[in-house]
Amino acid sequence: MDATVAAAPAGVPATLRRLYFVRFAFAAVWAALLFATADTLGPLSTALLLVYPLFDVAAAVIDVRSAKANGGPAVPLYANIAISSLTVAALALAATSGIPAVLRVWGAWAVTAGIVQLVTGAVRRRLGGQWPMIVSGAVSTLAGISFATQAGAGDPSLGSLAGYAFLGGVFFLASAVRLTRGTRRRASPGAPRGPRPPLSEAWLRPGRP
Repeated sequence: MDATVAAAPAGVPATLRRLYFVRFAFAAVWAALLFATADTLGPLSTALLLVYPLFDVAAAVIDVRSAKANGGPAVPLYANIAISSLTVAALALAATSGIPAVLRVWGAWAVTAGIVQLVTGAVRRRLGGQWPMIVSGAVSTLAGISFATQAGAGDPSLGSLAGYAFLGGVFFLASAVRLTRGTRRRASPGAPRGPRPPLSEAWLRPGRP
């Protein structure tokens, strides 16, 4: 931790830890459902595609409230809310055109949201447990480019989006675990060492020559 950065309020890691665990659970369930319907763009898969960025908006709103209550940075979170909200509308339109259009929109979202996530993790590094978020942001950016490439393939599928979501959930889980360990270390520190006596006092103790 950078010694020049003030300690984070205790409530922030606890809020993020719970939020990250929820996001992992949601991503795992969502990925399983989408993977089961990845070959076609039907009503269920379309609903799942819209639910994911909507959930991202809801999670970001909770994150913003926690950040504002504890004096943390909220600007990247507002950017995330705006980007994900626009993505919901863009996906609704893309779903009427087919899987390639969906992959292109999702790819653009993955790139922009990944950059925002990387910046957010870097700004929050003093909270601990943010390196998985930084790595996740970088991976999301690269994955977004690959989605755009897949859109031009002969037989595009939504299966890659399921894998992307699950991997993102794993990164959230890793951050949650790191935050949990950090909280436990702060809650049960080792016994503090007392000040060492001056050299003159040490020599005056009984038993010293």
